[in-house]
Amino acid sequence: MASLICGSIAYDTIMNFEGKFADQILPEQIHILNVAFLVPTMRREFGGCAGNIAYNLKLLGGDPIIMATVGGDAAPYLDRLEQLQIDATHIRQIEQAFTAQAMITTDQANNQITAFHPGAMGESHLNQVSAVVVERNKNTKGAAKFGIVAPDGRQGMWEHCHQLAEASIPFVFDPGQGLPMFNGPELLELVDIASYLAVNDYEGEMLSQRTGLSLAKVAERVKALIVTKGAEGADIYFEGKCIAIPPVPAAKVVDPTGCGDAFRGGLLFGLENGMDWETTGRLASLMGSVKITHQGPQNHQMSKDEIADQFKSAFGFAL
Repeated sequence: MASLICGSIAYDTIMNFEGKFADQILPEQIHILNVAFLVPTMRREFGGCAGNIAYNLKLLGGDPIIMATVGGDAAPYLDRLEQLQIDATHIRQIEQAFTAQAMITTDQANNQITAFHPGAMGESHLNQVSAVVVERNKNTKGAAKFGIVAPDGRQGMWEHCHQLAEASIPFVFDPGQGLPMFNGPELLELVDIASYLAVNDYEGEMLSQRTGLSLAKVAERVKALIVTKGAEGADIYFEGKCIAIPPVPAAKVVDPTGCGDAFRGGLLFGLENGMDWETTGRLASLMGSVKITHQGPQNHQMSKDEIADQFKSAFGFAL
């Protein structure tokens, strides 16, 4: 069973600041903010929400299909996806643009400051869900049974939500850092055509403010609302109730970049395999915990058996 992942492909340049941002910012001088952070270490990683989610879903044995736009500098990323045997048929390359670039600085408290250049991502609306449906139906790969719309170009996110709904493909609306691009009525329209909604606790608060609805009320408009809370686990609202998903304590906290995407990879795998929400949430929580012990969003490598063993160890029952 395949999942269509609509979102960004990006290169992440990740830097580490050996202090705390809060110690470098003077509140009384915030109106003339001018700060510089010395970052002794820097590296470039494969990233972007669609790439990260697909990577984690593939680790679990899922069948991700990425629909995204990249620039003329994307050859290393496309080669990597081919090596990972992730379907990149529907990644559109725009030669005159850069692939999206994220410049991420993390401090000792795991706070992050990010500068993001969208590049080719701004043309994501050129991709059509219908093209994926036609192509997958023509071969033996299997049709996409689920989808996710993760942060991407604004028009692309809007159109892909509507196209998935029109194709009768149940999907997760995952607005992420793209949430501020939409006003309250627009967010409610996208929520109403989605099957599931996934946000972190900060995004959930922003969603409530923009729509004027509590999270419980928003949850009534979808099959399930998933709210991640970092080290505190997650809450899943469905069928008029809310269940708490416990966190999986990490062996060590190395880098939070991509943890939310790892969680969503587990979420999609649970949906693909008809798992209940208690199990799906716990698998997603485990994937986030595994990710945070590694630098970069796509450097954790585990077999399906290793994931299953860690799941049983963390929760006391077999996956």
